[in-house]
Amino acid sequence: MSLIIEGVSIPDSQLAREISQVVRDTESELLFNHSSRVYYFAALAGQQRGLKFDAELLYCGCMFHDMGLTIQHSSSNLRFEVDGANAARDFLLQHGIHQQDIDKVWTGIALHTTPGIPEHMDPLIALVTAGVEMDVLGLTYTQYSDAVREAVVQAYPRGTQFKEAIIQAFYEGIKHKPQTTFGNVKADVIADKEPHFHKGNFCNVIRCSAWKE
Repeated sequence: MSLIIEGVSIPDSQLAREISQVVRDTESELLFNHSSRVYYFAALAGQQRGLKFDAELLYCGCMFHDMGLTIQHSSSNLRFEVDGANAARDFLLQHGIHQQDIDKVWTGIALHTTPGIPEHMDPLIALVTAGVEMDVLGLTYTQYSDAVREAVVQAYPRGTQFKEAIIQAFYEGIKHKPQTTFGNVKADVIADKEPHFHKGNFCNVIRCSAWKE
């Protein structure tokens, strides 16, 4: 039986069990635990916001969101987010999931590192990003009680030096295709016109998050 926190748990279904097994067999313990925490924080956020979502599909989106960082699913020319989305799509196709639902999962994974857009889309898409932003960046840290955060972390430990470990995992997963990291072009426009402008730094946001580790 999976951990139950404020009514949220991993779906008790064959599909969810297969998702867990595939991701556990493919990802490192660091990424598996991270993805599991992302699901709990995402589902809890959905509950807090009164959103309707399919728990199985949300679980798939959260658990597959970093599969593109693994050797098995990393392409030579696509963003790691797209690699992960493609892995989830292929998995769900094999299980006869409707294309409309697959598209939501695909989009949720593909956009999970693109802030400012997912929150305006379907709840499933918005919640994948919400879970990631909570676990990696701590953006909604205070919206979860100490008891909730501690229960999630106890079940799926962050380990020591999580912040540096996740940054390293990102680097290892994308260092062979730096051309895919081309990001928010608007920052380049401002930097071109304002010599004193300093771009935000994703790694610094992780290191300065409310999480201790």
